[in-house]
Amino acid sequence: MKQQNPSLWNECLAEIIGTGMFMFMGTGCVAALVLTSAQFGQWEISIIWGLAVAIAIYSVGGISGAHINPAVTLALASFMGFKWQKVPFYIVSQFIGSAIGAGLTYLLYQPLFTHWEIQHHVVRGTIESLQTAGIFTTFANANISTVHAMFVEMVITAILMLGILAFGDDKNIGPKGIYTGTLVGILVAVIGASLGPLTGFSMNPARDLAPRIMIDWLGWGHLAMTGGRPHIYAWAPIVGAILGAQIGAALYSRVLARAMPKSESTAPEVTEAQERESSLPPAAHQSSKV
Repeated sequence: MKQQNPSLWNECLAEIIGTGMFMFMGTGCVAALVLTSAQFGQWEISIIWGLAVAIAIYSVGGISGAHINPAVTLALASFMGFKWQKVPFYIVSQFIGSAIGAGLTYLLYQPLFTHWEIQHHVVRGTIESLQTAGIFTTFANANISTVHAMFVEMVITAILMLGILAFGDDKNIGPKGIYTGTLVGILVAVIGASLGPLTGFSMNPARDLAPRIMIDWLGWGHLAMTGGRPHIYAWAPIVGAILGAQIGAALYSRVLARAMPKSESTAPEVTEAQERESSLPPAAHQSSKV
């Protein structure tokens, strides 16, 4: 009996829930750090974000493929056969999920925001409120330029995308099966611990822009888009993530995957399209067939 693939509606719902889950847990841990002086260092924050991503993958990966990132969706469409007609629906769903997750964090912590602002004599929208704005979105280290920040995001997202494809490729060392989500989460944590202090390791346009727009409306105003710089900063993590994911996917699918040793077999030849389909990571493989 042929297995029925999930509907596009169910896939979009899964993307909303998955993106919302990891955003809620990730922003929640940063809120705890800033508003309650919880004892989190860079590694603890990074590992919580990584675990949040892994939990989201395990929760919805069987339905939508758990892209939970517009840059990943675009890269899978460009290089791994994901259907382009689904891309806008996935991306809108990811933005909705990101806004819901961040919004839920704000709702639950709202009394503590008020208390913190009164205690520290901070007015939202001033440069002093950048600390609380950073709970929801990312800002670059003050010592690096916006272009440099874009380059950082491009590099780390390329590494993330390459890792996602490598972990999901059964031809690379062997099937990782249920460990794929854990490996992606570990990679996110390692990137966060090593490069996070530079830009906040966004690597995800939905994770970055949706809550940025939200806090603009909630009183942080123009600061949300500039990060206290004399120009708009918000474009840097978005452009960097999209370019980086394309580079990472191209490097893996066009270079590394093709360099894998091929086992000799008497089985019939497969077409190029079939070979490309078989090289998809399990999550992307599932969603590309609908």
